[in-house]
Amino acid sequence: MRQKGILIVISGFSGAGKGTLVKEIMRRHGEYSLSVSMTTRPPRAGEREGVEYFFTDRAHFEETIAADGLVEYAQYCGNYYGTPKAYVEEQLKAGKNVILEIEIQGALKIKEKFPESLLIFVTPPSVEELKRRLEGRGTESAEVIAKRLNRAAEESEGMEAYDYIVINDSLEEGAEEIHRLVDASRAAPVRKQDFIREIREELYHFAKGVQD
Repeated sequence: MRQKGILIVISGFSGAGKGTLVKEIMRRHGEYSLSVSMTTRPPRAGEREGVEYFFTDRAHFEETIAADGLVEYAQYCGNYYGTPKAYVEEQLKAGKNVILEIEIQGALKIKEKFPESLLIFVTPPSVEELKRRLEGRGTESAEVIAKRLNRAAEESEGMEAYDYIVINDSLEEGAEEIHRLVDASRAAPVRKQDFIREIREELYHFAKGVQD
């Protein structure tokens, strides 16, 4: 029987390099599928509909919430972000490891609904490096960068809720570290519930036969 895929949540500070890491993982390994989030924020230069995000307006997003069409959703810097449900369920059943690149609010909601999910938090090696990366985008004002750094301070309060912390100092090493963590996590009891039930039933059946 095909093993169900793992639901992987990757979060991190804005500017930590989450998106670049995810693209590198997808390039190196074929067993991953990236869940494209829906958002009400406008696209940045170079972003494509249905690739980086599904871009929509608040009215449509709220209709999707009402129809229970999202695995999770949250508001960040005045915009909605959410994960469409149907695609995620389909890919997991097909044995793909589904990556959700979402903010901390959404990640914690995922963990509540799906205890078997794997939560990974990505951070640069220092705050100075985080600031440098934000400035290096060249797409945001000093005011927006300041807001993102303030938000990062708030998000740091939730880092302990994650299963692993990955320091993104090298793209190649960071991508391989995440892949190793995903592989190792397959053996965690929370992801072996079917096997545990089967072997437990067999053991009790065997023990009963011995006693009889």
